[in-house]
Amino acid sequence: MEHAGKYKSFPAMDYPQRRWPSQQITKAPVWCSVDLRDGNQALVEPMTVEEKRKLFDLLYDLGFREIEVGFPAASATEREFLRMLAESGVPDDVYIQVLLQCRDEQIDATFDAIRGLPHVIMHIYNPTSVLQREVVFGKSKEEILEIPVRAVRKIRELEASFDGELVLEYSPESFSGTEPEYALEVCNAVLAEWKPCEGRRAIINLPETVELNTPNVYADQVEWVSDRLWFRDYVTVSVHTHNDRGTGIASTELALLAGAERVEGTLFGNGERTGNMDVLTLGYNLYAAGIDPGLKLDNINAIMEAYEELVKMPVSPRHPYAGRFAFTAFSGGHQDAISKGFAAMAKDPSGEWKVPYLLIDPADIGRTYETVVRINAQSGKGGVAYVLKDYYGFHLPKEMHKEFGARVQRMAETLGGELTREDIFGLFRSEYLERKSPLHFLRCSIDDRTDTEDEYTTHAHLAYTYDGREDELDCYGNGPIDAVKKGLQEKLGLNIRILDYSEHALNSGSEAQAAAYVRMQDVTTGRTTYGVGISSNITRASIRAMFCAVNRLSGGV
Repeated sequence: MEHAGKYKSFPAMDYPQRRWPSQQITKAPVWCSVDLRDGNQALVEPMTVEEKRKLFDLLYDLGFREIEVGFPAASATEREFLRMLAESGVPDDVYIQVLLQCRDEQIDATFDAIRGLPHVIMHIYNPTSVLQREVVFGKSKEEILEIPVRAVRKIRELEASFDGELVLEYSPESFSGTEPEYALEVCNAVLAEWKPCEGRRAIINLPETVELNTPNVYADQVEWVSDRLWFRDYVTVSVHTHNDRGTGIASTELALLAGAERVEGTLFGNGERTGNMDVLTLGYNLYAAGIDPGLKLDNINAIMEAYEELVKMPVSPRHPYAGRFAFTAFSGGHQDAISKGFAAMAKDPSGEWKVPYLLIDPADIGRTYETVVRINAQSGKGGVAYVLKDYYGFHLPKEMHKEFGARVQRMAETLGGELTREDIFGLFRSEYLERKSPLHFLRCSIDDRTDTEDEYTTHAHLAYTYDGREDELDCYGNGPIDAVKKGLQEKLGLNIRILDYSEHALNSGSEAQAAAYVRMQDVTTGRTTYGVGISSNITRASIRAMFCAVNRLSGGV
């Protein structure tokens, strides 16, 4: 692009001692939801106090025990909400986090707003980046450092007036654009003023307020500062990433490798500009790696429904895990691999998830296998066979996958859209199970001849209609299928050959039915097709399959 030279990334660190690349995440972080922070995370239509309470209750039910509720010193609505929580009561195990700038009047107003709450995280911040210092504030490093130190001093003065537990959280806002040495200096100055110890906790939150470089650079910054913080045994290192470059999740995961113990984020990544880190995606990523995320995420549909109702923003159909296309496969190759993966899982006693293209079992998060395979004009035979087997019990012979799959694709092209499983089965039924013209089976009786010197050992007596006229036929052969084939050849002048035959039970119980598949060839033309028949009697199912195949050949399939 013409003007690319006007931009540059924040410089990477010269940090060869980094350890995070060889680390592995082994446990879930402490989660803090910031869905309710100032301005309702930049919603077009801000939530009411009642809606904020519903979202708070949802977050608690999901397992969040640190919940930031907003900026009470700067918003009357958020102050009202906070007072409602304090007066109506909150669970004793939840820490209410409040956000405020390092200003005396905001500190006073916040202490007034939090009275009556049992546990509060007081989250103060001030910008520290080069750009903010030079362009926005025009202050020196020493002047910027003094801002949070003075605020902590004020908080300590008022701390005695608060009856509950108070935890200090400090964020050097725009940390990602701050020199690591200076960010460390400011954080340690704050900690020295707060003096964390046993029972007096502090949180140092290192926000990637704007993504200025690749996630590895952020991880270097986090590890370098985390290793050098004072009072480290009593300090929780937290991260809060944004999604300006689309890598908020990656930045958080690498930060966890780099020593972060706590994560701030939102449901579905909601937030100002391009949004915050999506706690749901990160939680499911942990789950997919065999780590308990520590949140109740087993019903993604219910979470999504509540979110869209309260936040009034849609979830993308391509969203990881939650999107309606997250567990779908349109590609024929993908569908075939998924189908084979499910088949292999059924035989694997270990229960370990091994299905290609599906990171986790959709059922684990409240999704159903109904959405796993979707069929359109680009879909393949594997997905079609999967639908018929898993939803309707028909185990199509492998050679039949291509035959019926091609017919499904033609239907999808004609309709110009996606086919439902009902569409697919309806087509299967009309193409095979209801193909009764010109030849229609009515009834039969089978008996075996006892004359072992006779070439024919099976006698079949058929009643059928041909072009609407009822007739009967006696057939002889070395089995029911052979007998009926010979009888039809002689009676109707056909030149057919049976190439393949298979059968299986459709279901179990007293009303169990069987499905039979016959692959037949018209010897004169060389054309082949399958016929399918079902019945509670396997012999009748086989004969119906033969009649179906004859009808399909006569119809020019």
